[in-house]
Amino acid sequence: MSEFEKIRRLPPYVFATVNQLKMELRHQGRDIIDFGMGNPDQPTPQHIVDKLCEASRDGRNHRYSVSRGIPGLRKAVCAWYKRKFDVELDPESEAIVTIGSKEGLAHLAVAITSPGDLILSPNPAYPIHPYGFIIAGADIRHVPIGPGRDFLAEVETAVKDSWPRPKVLVVNFPSNPTAEVVDLEFYRKVVDFAREHDLIVISDIAYAEITFDDYQCPSILQVPGARDVAVEFYSLSKTYNMPGWRIGFMVGNQEIVAALAKIKSYLDYGTFQPLQIAACAALNGPQDCVAEIRQMYQDRRDVLIKGLHQMGWMAEKPKASMFVWAEIPDAFKAMGSLEFSKLLLQEAGVAVSPGVGFGSEGDHFVRIALIENEHRTRQALRGIRQFLQRR
Repeated sequence: MSEFEKIRRLPPYVFATVNQLKMELRHQGRDIIDFGMGNPDQPTPQHIVDKLCEASRDGRNHRYSVSRGIPGLRKAVCAWYKRKFDVELDPESEAIVTIGSKEGLAHLAVAITSPGDLILSPNPAYPIHPYGFIIAGADIRHVPIGPGRDFLAEVETAVKDSWPRPKVLVVNFPSNPTAEVVDLEFYRKVVDFAREHDLIVISDIAYAEITFDDYQCPSILQVPGARDVAVEFYSLSKTYNMPGWRIGFMVGNQEIVAALAKIKSYLDYGTFQPLQIAACAALNGPQDCVAEIRQMYQDRRDVLIKGLHQMGWMAEKPKASMFVWAEIPDAFKAMGSLEFSKLLLQEAGVAVSPGVGFGSEGDHFVRIALIENEHRTRQALRGIRQFLQRR
């Protein structure tokens, strides 16, 4: 059979190696504490589940939905943006519902790029950011990001040194995997730069509500004129413990929203309508559940960081997201993040994500997801401490 070009352009899935080892150890009866996938471990708030059950009993909601999302959900999205960011959006032309932000990002890449277009994507990055465009046939210029890096300066260098000129810049803050954050001034500079260089900006703020201490996540759409060049993605997965529900949305530039809407009209009928109705209840309903979820992640972060620091592993304390981006201890850096992750799994019974799975610039780091409760986190810390002491 002929080789498939799109598949050939995708690298081996690094995380599969760790996952396979994890399953083998569990089959041997080992208790593995899993900080790998960013998969919320708590149930969806009850009032959202209740609305899903109610809407599911109405047979009228069992038919095909609309690929752009039901009008009520698009209105709820725009009302949420107004409350959180004081940004006014038109639900008819500036908002579209997606089947999770991952689907939206992938379909947007198909909609707005052609083979050979050049895309600027962070490295390390959430894999759909570069590979959604690679699947669409575009080329990627990786922009280094991480501790000690000036991302905007790296973007300027990438534009100056690239030909053909880049078409799209992807930004993701709070970042997955690095947990880095930015302020509104950063977005002002991004918008000015995009105008100057005729760039489309795709902002992903999936962790906008998972913020700690005094940090408040801004939106690029708060910048005057941002909608001339930018769109922004958001997901209900982390904010409301709804990862399996697959509900996200994109807002911003009307032409880009229309392009995604046209592609989706050919490719899907929208997600199950009761899920969208329940998503309205999430966005419009009481938000005390969001504060509780945020506090849970902060408490887990504090336990993990304190424990790592006490054993001399001085991982940076994140201001947002559900991840700790931890530089590998010096004694293990030479082996790289994949081998270190396998060693940690085998000897400490703790699973983490190797940083190289997010890009070459991440190979001296591992990503630790805050998805285990505080008791299990302390148990993991004891295992890690014993592992480091033996070494």
